[in-house]
Amino acid sequence: MKRIQIFLAGAFIATGSLFAQSSDAEWQAGLARMKSLVQTDPGQASDEAEQLLKGKNKKNPELVIAVARVFLDAGNLAESEEYLALAKKADNKSAAVSLLEGDIALAKKETGVACQMYEQAIYFNPKNEQAYLKLADIYKGANPQQAIEKLEQLKSVDPSNILADKKLAEVYYMNNDFDKATDAYARFIDTPEATEDDMVRYAFALFLNHKFERSLEIVNMGLKRNAHHAAFNRLAMYNYTDLKRFDEAEKAADVFFTEADKVDYSYLDYMYYGHLLSALKKYDEAVVQYQKAIELDNTKTELWREISDAYEQKNDYTNAILAYQKYYQSLPANEQTPDLQFQVGKLYYGKGTQSDTLTVSFDERKAALAAADSVFTIIAAAAPDSYLGNFWRARTNSALDPETTQGLAKPYYEEVVTFLTDKNDPRYNSALIECYSYLGYYYLVANKLPESKEYWNKILAIDPANATAKRALDGIK
Repeated sequence: MKRIQIFLAGAFIATGSLFAQSSDAEWQAGLARMKSLVQTDPGQASDEAEQLLKGKNKKNPELVIAVARVFLDAGNLAESEEYLALAKKADNKSAAVSLLEGDIALAKKETGVACQMYEQAIYFNPKNEQAYLKLADIYKGANPQQAIEKLEQLKSVDPSNILADKKLAEVYYMNNDFDKATDAYARFIDTPEATEDDMVRYAFALFLNHKFERSLEIVNMGLKRNAHHAAFNRLAMYNYTDLKRFDEAEKAADVFFTEADKVDYSYLDYMYYGHLLSALKKYDEAVVQYQKAIELDNTKTELWREISDAYEQKNDYTNAILAYQKYYQSLPANEQTPDLQFQVGKLYYGKGTQSDTLTVSFDERKAALAAADSVFTIIAAAAPDSYLGNFWRARTNSALDPETTQGLAKPYYEEVVTFLTDKNDPRYNSALIECYSYLGYYYLVANKLPESKEYWNKILAIDPANATAKRALDGIK
């Protein structure tokens, strides 16, 4: 008899298990039919719901919630609320029911009610992951700190929760807290939860924090998934450029500009490409990219300075001057400072002293030096506490008097000597040696040998091994 009882008990358990599986399969099939009908034949979908929730099924909160969500997902809020009411009758202390009520309220743009319901879901089940995440989504725009607090609460009850880390990374990234964003991304980037978008944001946050090597590691992970992804190729070019790995940067740039998918180019793309080409000494190509950047964003007038530098590197001082003047003139009057004007003078000086007579005629060089002298005159007057204005006036006038017969540079070098000797600072020794060299040579040409010897000896007092001064003194003897 006992054996029969055991057999019957086992049969009952097995039958009960099969019945549960059968019921669950029926529910899933019914829900699937509802989902397929809810958009095309909503009336039939409602009939299916009524059939599915006959008898005891209407007291099953899990099933009632599933039915309500079919209508909610289809945008049928009225019917989803009917089934919400039924779910609340079945279990009014269910976290899942509170979560559903919050979702319906959110769909109705009743954000305050939604927050209350999500908090209630957490009250009923402190580990309700979705409630924390949905609250974080609500708060992340208007009150990011509150969003972070909710996610930290989720982490406190579930320390290994990857979705919390994922959402934390998103919130920190949105609010430009890239240090904390990178920490959060690092905790889940190697999991299946990490999407390409996560990898892009993580790599970009690392790039902005100047962690170029680590950013490049993530970029290369992304490129293994999708070799033509625009953002990964963009960041490859950026990172390689900042790491001064210019050959690899050029290869990345070629892919980015010719093979990447769905690229929306920004001024920053062309600017970086310009920097890269300039580093590769491809100055004409660099200028083209800088000009493209300005065309996309004409407020980035500082790029005219980059264009000027590129032209200067190839000794095209005429275009370098034009580009720099565009940069200077784009600035507000209060930002047009003497130190910026100083570069214009140096460019004119460069044009006036370049040796390529095929590019610049004698008259053009002379005019450029005159223009340089005008600029340095203004700087000397505007910054009397600096020696540089007169120092460059001296250099410019020396170039205008290459034989040193007129002594055009003499008064300016003498001004510099007076200014710098009073400083008594070794940092100015090289400038003083230049001044003494000119004055020593000037007096030598004028056949005033005692004065000439005086200046060569001043040089040796600073630099006893100076070969030029020694040769000059040997010649005077």
